[in-house]
Amino acid sequence: MRIVAGRHRGARLEAPPGESTRPTSDRARQALFDTLTGGRFDIDLNGAVVLDLFAGTGALGLEALSRGAARAIFVEKDRAAHAVLSRNIAHLKAGDCTLVLAQDATKLGRAREPAALVLMDPPYRQGLVGPALQALLAGGWLVPDALIVIEQAKDEALDLPTGFALLDDRRYGAARFLFLRQAAPE
Repeated sequence: MRIVAGRHRGARLEAPPGESTRPTSDRARQALFDTLTGGRFDIDLNGAVVLDLFAGTGALGLEALSRGAARAIFVEKDRAAHAVLSRNIAHLKAGDCTLVLAQDATKLGRAREPAALVLMDPPYRQGLVGPALQALLAGGWLVPDALIVIEQAKDEALDLPTGFALLDDRRYGAARFLFLRQAAPE
């Protein structure tokens, strides 16, 4: 697994052994960031704060940093994944622009710093998307007009909680990326 583009392009990332962490493939990550930065959403990562929930190896947040994001906040509760994430950050010498929170992404508490982009890759089929989205809202983790991207299994149903609007749904192999924004108040 490598960083696909940006200033750290080609840098190898470590993944924990076993099946507890399922890193997003390089190809799917490339497609995701192409959609974000040059495709439908055309977002500018330069100077952005990115929140990587269920971070695992940190590949999504580290990819955003490589492409110009100013800061990345990683949330990961699994100890083995947390250790690998810390090594990946050190390998890229990105410690000064990252914050790693060893906690449950469904129980975030108050925001340390609101994010313009949230990248969420929860374990498949465990019903964690809804609670994590509610935690984002409750804790003030989103800047106005923040974009949220959820990776899940392509055949997994999404039970979207109140307060969010689905903007796009794209499939890449076994994965599915859902693009959301906080819904405008009625």
